[in-house]
Amino acid sequence: MSLRDTFVTQREAKLAEAKAVVETAETEARDITDAELASVKEAREAADALDARISEIDAIAAAESRSVAKTTASVQVVSEPTTYRKHGEHSYFRDLVGAQLRGDREATDRLSRNDREVRAINTTDTSGGEFVPPLWLVDEYVRLARASRVAADLLRNLPLPAGTDSINLPKITTGTAVAAQSSENSGFQNTDLVTASATSAVHTLGGIQVLSVQLLEQSPIAGGMDQVIIADLAADYARALESFVLTSDAAGKRGLFNVPSDIDVTYTDSTPTVAELYPKLADAIQQIHTQRFAPATAIVMHPRRWAFLTAALDDSKRPLIVPAANGRFNSMGAQDGVAASGAVGSIQGVDVYTSSLVPTNLGSGTNQDPILVFRPEDSILFEGTPRAEVFRETYANQGSVLVRMYNYVAIATERHPKSVAVINGTGLVAPTF
Repeated sequence: MSLRDTFVTQREAKLAEAKAVVETAETEARDITDAELASVKEAREAADALDARISEIDAIAAAESRSVAKTTASVQVVSEPTTYRKHGEHSYFRDLVGAQLRGDREATDRLSRNDREVRAINTTDTSGGEFVPPLWLVDEYVRLARASRVAADLLRNLPLPAGTDSINLPKITTGTAVAAQSSENSGFQNTDLVTASATSAVHTLGGIQVLSVQLLEQSPIAGGMDQVIIADLAADYARALESFVLTSDAAGKRGLFNVPSDIDVTYTDSTPTVAELYPKLADAIQQIHTQRFAPATAIVMHPRRWAFLTAALDDSKRPLIVPAANGRFNSMGAQDGVAASGAVGSIQGVDVYTSSLVPTNLGSGTNQDPILVFRPEDSILFEGTPRAEVFRETYANQGSVLVRMYNYVAIATERHPKSVAVINGTGLVAPTF
């Protein structure tokens, strides 16, 4: 398929997409929503941009067709007179017609000799290439691949209160007590509460990019380069937040893998297998049940660990983790789908999620990736509203613009330390397949 045909197909798809949204609203006899209106607008703008590309290609093709009959400059490479020289007896165009339409052998020979006498121009720079400029599809630029936020979205999410640099949560460390009355008219059990607090420090995540005012104003990208940069900063903010939630290790900012007094389960094994890892998962789950008195509801692991589980076979060469659609007969777990990150399946009735930001450099060999078993609802992520700003004044003396994005966040993972279990050890070294 030619580039023009590709653009035409893409344009028709965008127009069909916009039409489908409108027809859906008409079929349901309702007004179009703001989100639908935005999607229609986006599709129409994309179609208009593709129209412009098609017009450019048509204009180039028309110019090329007008120049077919023109001769190109040549360079003499022999000392003898050239075949098609000025005032010569042969005409290049007459021989071209004779060779193509009448099969004139002598004309064909003269054209072949001319090809040896001259240097043909081509698409190489200095040989004609400057007249064939590259086509840049700037609106289809390739975004940088980044890990997404998985564990961060599992936590209980609350808006970050304004006007503070820390959040304190009252906590009961020793509770009241109830006991059987020893005898009638005797005193009831009397145990006083002991309280404390769990403190979460407010943390700032942010990034900047300085760019020239020329790049900002002259770039043909729809929306401008500042929008491209802000979108990239937003993607990296999600990555930084996930890393903060998982691995932060500072007072008041403990990530899930660094919660003090959590449950630690060690899996030591020089030749790790899924069959030997399975009981460790059960141990982590039961310890949360026993000490938190509530069920574990999520398991977070690195994608390579999930692949290690799904690759395991029993003695009959059957997979231990099977697609949920195939049923769960004699299976260790189930796959709900294929995903690079996010929900992937379940083990022992607990949902499994993968996150590419689970560390893979732990242990003495710096090659272990831990497994997190926990109750996400027991931890809180306080998140403010991300701020994206463009400052022209900052570097006005040098014609530069500063793009900035930042947000305030806080995590409370120490409310119930026994709701977090971490499995680690030599049994979790980098798997082989």
